[in-house]
Amino acid sequence: MDDITIIDKLRKRMKATKESLSEAMLAGAVDNMEKYRYMLGQAHAYEIILQEISNLLKPKEQKDEQGNVIDIGQGSTKN
Repeated sequence: MDDITIIDKLRKRMKATKESLSEAMLAGAVDNMEKYRYMLGQAHAYEIILQEISNLLKPKEQKDEQGNVIDIGQGSTKN
C-alpha cells in the first residue's frame, strides 16, 4: 500500500470519527459540562490534524527557492 492510500484512509477514518462525535453531541449524549468539553476538545483536535494533513498534501503556491523579492512600488493611500 502506498503512502497516499494510507493517508487517504486515515483522513476518511478521522472525518468519520469527528462526525460521530458531532452527532453524539447534537443527539444529547452529553450529560455534564466536563464530558462536553472533552468531546469538544476531541473534535477540535481532529479538525486541526485534518487541516494539517490537507496543508501538507497541497502543493506549495510560492515555491520560490531563489528568494526573490518583488517590488510592487509605492501605492497611494486614499482617506
